Amino acid sequence: MSLRIVVCVKYVPDATGDRHFADDLTVDRDDVDGLLSELDEYAVEQALQIAGDFDGDGDAEITVLTVGPEDAKDALRKALSMGADKAVHVEDDDLHGTDVMGTSLVLAKAIEKTGYDLVICGMASTDGTMGVLPAILAERLGVPQVTLLSEVAVADGLVKGRRDGDTASEQLEASLPAVVSVTDQSGEARYPSFKGIMAAKKKPVQSWDLEDLEIDADEVGLEGAWTAVDSATERPARTAGTIVKDEGEGGKQLAAFLAERKFV
Repeated sequence: MSLRIVVCVKYVPDATGDRHFADDLTVDRDDVDGLLSELDEYAVEQALQIAGDFDGDGDAEITVLTVGPEDAKDALRKALSMGADKAVHVEDDDLHGTDVMGTSLVLAKAIEKTGYDLVICGMASTDGTMGVLPAILAERLGVPQVTLLSEVAVADGLVKGRRDGDTASEQLEASLPAVVSVTDQSGEARYPSFKGIMAAKKKPVQSWDLEDLEIDADEVGLEGAWTAVDSATERPARTAGTIVKDEGEGGKQLAAFLAERKFV
């Protein structure tokens, strides 16, 4: 049989940029550059390795899927240049302000419309860092979840992997179809080659909106969100630090400084 892999990726604000909230207390995406979430690059890499190792009656096909504004296509192009086969972009003005619950609904509908055997996610996004979307997505799809894997492989209709904990490692498996998430210990993501970058320009990117997925606008966006930001305060400007001159009493001054702030 063939293997249909869907990789969920996210277009996130660059963590090295100066990020701000907009007036509606959502992230001001126009004020900072965006990119493919670094943790999702590991998911793309594992999809490519699984597809490369697949030994079935047909081929393995990788679809990358994202939900986001027009610029989110940049994240898809990066994944396509790494080696994915095609992409799906869900874009709709009513998605602005959607939280993880709404995002999981949109992703689930898109994945069902695309068709899948295996869904791969990163362990978390680098902006929200919640890490719960793969589990919610699996629940919406009604399939098993095997999350936080350091190793993952597919064989004989099963997805298998290793989850590393603080004191032990677990060997897990689930029958396909399934949802998995992989950690940043699963293997370094490859750099797109020039050939891959050029090839990505010719790969299909399909665009869907809420109507295509039969989702009502009131189920997503700020109005449909289960969570809300009540207030936000700008990070204080950096101030000059305290300088301790060691003229024989430097150690005592440092200890007093730390004690005053209850660091010791």
